Amino acid sequence: MAGLLLLPPLLLLPPLLLLLRTLHIWPRLRWLAADLAFAVRVLRCNRALRARALAAAAADPRGPEGGCSLAWRLAQLARQRPAHVFLIHGARRFSYAEAERQSNRAARAFLRARGWDAGPGGGAAAPLTPGATVALLLPACPEFLWLWFGLAKAGLRAAFVPAALRRGPLLHCLRSCGARALVLAPELLESLEPDLPALRAMGLHLWAAGPETRLAGISDVLAEASAEADEPVPGYLSAPQSVMDTCLYIFTSGTTGLPKAARISHLKILQCQGFYQLCGAHQEDVIYLALPLYHMSGSLLGIVGCLGIGATVVLKSKFSAGQFWDDCQQHGVTVFQYIGELCRYLVNQPPSQAERGHKVRLVVGSGLRPDTWERFVRRFGPLQVLETYGLTEGNVATFNYTGQPGAVGRASWLYKHVFPFSLIRYDVTTGEPVRDTQGHCVATSPGEPGLLVAPVSQQSPFLGYAGGPELDRGKLLKDVFRPGDVFFNTGDLLVCDDQGFLRFHDRTGDTFRWKGENVATTEVAEALESLDFVQEVNVYGVTVPGHEGRAGMAALVLRPPHSLDLEQLYSHVSENLPPYAWPRFLRLQESLATTETFKQQKVRMTKEGFNPSALSDPLYVLDRAGGAYLPLTPARYSALLAGDLRI
Repeated sequence: MAGLLLLPPLLLLPPLLLLLRTLHIWPRLRWLAADLAFAVRVLRCNRALRARALAAAAADPRGPEGGCSLAWRLAQLARQRPAHVFLIHGARRFSYAEAERQSNRAARAFLRARGWDAGPGGGAAAPLTPGATVALLLPACPEFLWLWFGLAKAGLRAAFVPAALRRGPLLHCLRSCGARALVLAPELLESLEPDLPALRAMGLHLWAAGPETRLAGISDVLAEASAEADEPVPGYLSAPQSVMDTCLYIFTSGTTGLPKAARISHLKILQCQGFYQLCGAHQEDVIYLALPLYHMSGSLLGIVGCLGIGATVVLKSKFSAGQFWDDCQQHGVTVFQYIGELCRYLVNQPPSQAERGHKVRLVVGSGLRPDTWERFVRRFGPLQVLETYGLTEGNVATFNYTGQPGAVGRASWLYKHVFPFSLIRYDVTTGEPVRDTQGHCVATSPGEPGLLVAPVSQQSPFLGYAGGPELDRGKLLKDVFRPGDVFFNTGDLLVCDDQGFLRFHDRTGDTFRWKGENVATTEVAEALESLDFVQEVNVYGVTVPGHEGRAGMAALVLRPPHSLDLEQLYSHVSENLPPYAWPRFLRLQESLATTETFKQQKVRMTKEGFNPSALSDPLYVLDRAGGAYLPLTPARYSALLAGDLRI
């Protein structure tokens, strides 16, 4: 009888579900469930991070666990999971216990340079002082991590210098963060040799991370570390007075042109320990990381995020699309951290046996275009794609935890309660937010591109950049919605659709992204303008079919009576700019197009593109394989669109 009573409600279930789908309620219920599930994950993550912070603060400062959150977490994992593999790099494998020992040796070597009595003979020379900054100019390798962790344990600040920087940009970075020492990769010494006199003139203590150097005045920091004991150092050496204290510098390209040293606080390090937990990864995962460690995505999200869950990371010094799936099979990779360009490389590879039967279940990153997203999942799935958004110096992050293709996150009430942000109207002509008659900013409507801003608070601070308060100009907006409020300006335009999904739209100002890097047009223009045959330069980004982001293009006006020297131009940009900032296209003009206020017409030039059949100006294209700029003929234009010409 009871079964008969249950029958009518069961019969009503299919039409009820059909009604929910017809009224578009079913997807909203599903997304609401995802919102709630992610909120629960955030609460659990916050609880775990708070417990770690309290445990570190309560620990004996004379012991190894009384230091900063990074040192405390590594010591905890070395005690709880000593034999678990933390790092795989080529044929080398390191457990958490070995990582702790290696970083202890590095810490003692740096402490000896600090003059702290780290053993017999300690304090003989002190090129460093407590809290000094040591710059690392190294590729992604285990030694990078041991030195970084060692600096943290020794109470010193690391500065991650992009490995491609040379000459003026390199010296600028070192000056801006106040570096007192520099650790160089031995393989970079030859290309850095012209810079060594300037580096020595700055009073920098120079180390090499390896024995392959016989240059005077450069010692081997790894040899010095290997001679030290591997016992932990006292925690009080690294314990911060405040979680807002700067513990690290990561350089980011800003609209001023040259890289800026973003201040990374102890709070941010602690927050980044929760990254992979928020993504749904766990301690038995094996994470594939082929991103530069001088980027936040590689160091803070990849490495610190891995420490947060106690997992294993497969670290690659350089990404190889042809080797990727073989690596995944060999190491049992379950999580892949990407930038969109890496996924495009993979889907453009010919099919291989290794791509079948892999264990990758989660790919996490940013910059994945919808078309590449679809191709990636269709070819390599089933797997989950979790697109994220964030900035090195920013105080806001988004997670596409629903897996909606093309989205970077959700603007649900629940998410914005945890991670508050807003989209405001932005005038691309003036480069300023639109304000109403009362002087307040105006929120966008669904489907309308808006500037992403986030309120600055103790929980979501903005620490700014090293080098002076003028560098922070433009990053903070005041009186956004009410008098006295302060918001962080991301400089990015996003769109929120009527279903609450966020999609990246574009970058404001003169900065664009190429190969996963921010390229400031002013930096490129300044490098080109230093050529004696160049009179004026207008640098902008153009969309190239089949490529992520925008490629750099430079319109040039020659200085009479000079002619264009393509060989010298290529040599100059390759020596003075990192590879991602090299202009991919050149356009020769009699005069540059400007506005009535004499501002360069970047928007118009961007729209005109680089099609030689549509433009009468001489055009040139970068041939990466040949190492030269070549005339952009219709044949080469077709080869570029077909993917046969590598830029």
